[in-house]
Amino acid sequence: MRRKVKDVMTKDPVVAREWMPFKEVAYLMEWNDVGALPVLDDLGRLVGIVSEADLLLKEERTGTKPKRFAIGRRRRERAKADATTARELMTTPAVTVDTDAAVGEAARRMHAAGVKRLPVVDKRGVLVGIVSRKDLLSVFLRPDGEIQHDVEEGVLHHAMWLTPADGDIHVGVEQGVVRLSGWVERKSLIEIITAMVLGVDGVVDVDNQLGFRTDDTHIKPETSPAWGVLPYALRRP
Repeated sequence: MRRKVKDVMTKDPVVAREWMPFKEVAYLMEWNDVGALPVLDDLGRLVGIVSEADLLLKEERTGTKPKRFAIGRRRRERAKADATTARELMTTPAVTVDTDAAVGEAARRMHAAGVKRLPVVDKRGVLVGIVSRKDLLSVFLRPDGEIQHDVEEGVLHHAMWLTPADGDIHVGVEQGVVRLSGWVERKSLIEIITAMVLGVDGVVDVDNQLGFRTDDTHIKPETSPAWGVLPYALRRP
């Protein structure tokens, strides 16, 4: 079973309004023990996100001289350091993720954007939750028994259509590491099975000990020419 963002996210997140004063934003984070707040406008639309890092820029400003010709990132940071409202503090547009996105997709977006949390939106673009790195890591807390069931039923039986008669495959799981042993008919299946098992939520690694009866990796698939088109060598001058 592949978990989706909606399975691990925090629902009904604490939010800030764009007009909210700096101190109220800081208070909300402290009181609710969160590191970031989605920011909504008066119509309830997501317009940005404000994080602890944004608030700390004001503290970093203390005792430093403003640079007259600050550019790019430094200019944006300076503006946030002088901010007094959530609208001035927030990062916009916020990087978001869909409720039905896979956990892996959320992780990739976090890494690419260099953020620790993502607002979660539904198909209409309405904010429905927030997902953090901690939430995404929760997939690795799945019991080994659940992982083994998903590998045996989800991958081998339903996806690969492998039964004991087709391939004598044994599955063991310890601390999230899946050990595959036994035999499959064709060598090409081994790489496919490994890739699919690695895609199961909670799998840390795959120890593949599978053997094969036929090496089909050197066989090139035969391709037929497009309809009505003969190979050059067979054409008449």
